[in-house]
Amino acid sequence: MSRELSLAEVFQLGYYWETKILLTAVKLDVFSAIGEKPKAAQDIAGRIQADEPTLVLLLNALVAMKLLTKEEEGDLYGNSSTSLKHLARHSGQYVGHLLLLHDAEWNNWGNLEETIRTGRRAVERHVFETDPELGSNVLAVLNRIGQQSGPDFAKRLKLMGSERLLDLGGGAGTNSIAFCQVYAELRATVFDLPATLKLTEKTVKDAGLESRITLHPGDFNKDQLGGPYDVVLMSDILHYQTFQMNHDLVKKAFVSLAPGGRLIIKDRFLDEAGTGPAWTTAFTVHILVNTQHGSCYKCSDAMQWLTKSGFDSVVELEKTAVVQGLKSREA
Repeated sequence: MSRELSLAEVFQLGYYWETKILLTAVKLDVFSAIGEKPKAAQDIAGRIQADEPTLVLLLNALVAMKLLTKEEEGDLYGNSSTSLKHLARHSGQYVGHLLLLHDAEWNNWGNLEETIRTGRRAVERHVFETDPELGSNVLAVLNRIGQQSGPDFAKRLKLMGSERLLDLGGGAGTNSIAFCQVYAELRATVFDLPATLKLTEKTVKDAGLESRITLHPGDFNKDQLGGPYDVVLMSDILHYQTFQMNHDLVKKAFVSLAPGGRLIIKDRFLDEAGTGPAWTTAFTVHILVNTQHGSCYKCSDAMQWLTKSGFDSVVELEKTAVVQGLKSREA
């Protein structure tokens, strides 16, 4: 039995103050302005064109949050090692673009009550559509993070003997690159929107895999997928779409697969009760307020799409994370 929350913990859940303080600091680029050497508030204010007295209040809060340090002698503010590594733009491990995405979605969260009362969503276009540059920068951050987990994911799928992979909505090509690095015989096609593939072209070139990874521009809901492929991968794309759109896309993937081929769906799935995993339940609300028609689904939903599309063997490979369908060799 899980323990009851204390009143203090309930209040902590309700306080969004520190979240907005951090997002504002990233948007103002405070951490980059400070850089590697501690600076006075006046110097920082001048660099980011801010009002010094009010900036000091923000800086002091960031010190309390352990994102900045403060030297009492001279009132100098410095970056913590974490901030210098991840929140200063000059760092190769900068993740600020992902936080800037959250800040861009801030006003959408203000519509949550109205959305719950009426069932109507306030968002007509995802922020990636309204701000393509931010979208590209976020994909670059996710690509850098995904480089750490991609090879292990590829090994767990046991793709030995597969030669042709379709990475549907493959973004920066993170999975295609990892899979090709793990399986020397594999060749991949990254299918995504033309604007996204500009970044993909760079990441594939940086990995030295131009000869094995092909870029296919298009809209996977409207255009043909090509093929035949031995494996089709759908990684973290279905939560942006409706139930019917996903069913239709799975059917399209089935057609593009060679006999004996595999469709692998990796996503943030809810458990059958819809109350876990905890992070995914919150992410579901995030999708509600920040997309026109997306949602998080259950593994059983994905397995239903696969079964109805004609897949012979349908299994949940990893709990609330990965589902696979196998196309019959006689299909």
